[in-house]
Amino acid sequence: MQILTLITALPGAVAQGLIWGIMAIGVYITFRILDIADLTVDGTMCTGGAVCIMMMLSGHNVWISMLAATLAGMLAGLATGIFHTFMGIPAILAGILTQLSLYSVNLKIMGKANQAINVDKYNLLVSLRHIKNASLSKNTIFIVAVMCILLIAILYWFFGTELGCSLRATGCNPNMSRAQGINTNMNKVLGLMISNGLVGLSSALLTQYQGFADVNMGRGSIVIGLAAVIIGEAIFGRIFRNFALRLLAVIFGSILYYLVHIYQVSYDYILLLLILLPLALMVLHINCQLFYFELHYFFLHYKTMLIFLLQYQVFLVLFYIQEYLAEFLNFVILLQNAVLVLILFHLNQIYMEVMLHVYT
Repeated sequence: MQILTLITALPGAVAQGLIWGIMAIGVYITFRILDIADLTVDGTMCTGGAVCIMMMLSGHNVWISMLAATLAGMLAGLATGIFHTFMGIPAILAGILTQLSLYSVNLKIMGKANQAINVDKYNLLVSLRHIKNASLSKNTIFIVAVMCILLIAILYWFFGTELGCSLRATGCNPNMSRAQGINTNMNKVLGLMISNGLVGLSSALLTQYQGFADVNMGRGSIVIGLAAVIIGEAIFGRIFRNFALRLLAVIFGSILYYLVHIYQVSYDYILLLLILLPLALMVLHINCQLFYFELHYFFLHYKTMLIFLLQYQVFLVLFYIQEYLAEFLNFVILLQNAVLVLILFHLNQIYMEVMLHVYT
């Protein structure tokens, strides 16, 4: 694939990556913060879109429809949380139970396997038609990017509150959290509700973007979310230490995933990007550190420290080269894990197609 094709595919990949990035943030909350493998995502990814599109077809406002989709996702998370905490079912099985139940629920909501909506007849917030040559108020990339920034800001504030810190403590060490008087069961249910609420919101945006809701649109969503989390951590994990920046890294990982998977961008360009980006950041970091050190001691000891500075500069460069080589090896290992996730996703797709062919 030529560079021109890559540039042409970027707007669509960025738009879908941002929409799926909201879902990936929901997966990040359960997978990294709560340390729970929640498989409800595959069902909730259709539930939010089904609720949103049916409410809009009934004449409701787009914002009310998206709010209803978010609440529907939170109810799905509540069901999983009750199965897991109050009924004692393991988290992964509780997610599977809710996911299978939501298939029938989604069919009941839509009345049939899929429902379409026309951007010319309904006032949609985002649409596939509004990626290029659209005003800023209707541009899909701009609208979803603003929503992602606001969402990250709200989550950053929430997880800094007392309730948010107790939720993070529950995922980090549930035994110690219970010893400190934290209701870990309530926090797990709350975390699952927040996660699936974000998935429902992402599903509502995706339904508007593609113009339809389908009962199978959530199949494989958990794999996409995990891939976005792993890719984001592999590339930006060593750079982004702040919690808000880590959430932003998840969205970047989602964009890269869609750039590779959906648009079949040549892996040579992606590998080139993954190699050049850490190297550029490494060189920038080394130069900044050396400049600060030299400037500080230059004004204090102009003559006596000049020779020492030269010697120390060589030592510092060697030290940073050794440090970043170790980090680069860790990056390669994480990248291999991301590739394995992509391979598993493709195998899952092939398996599902074979099973559908056998039973039909």
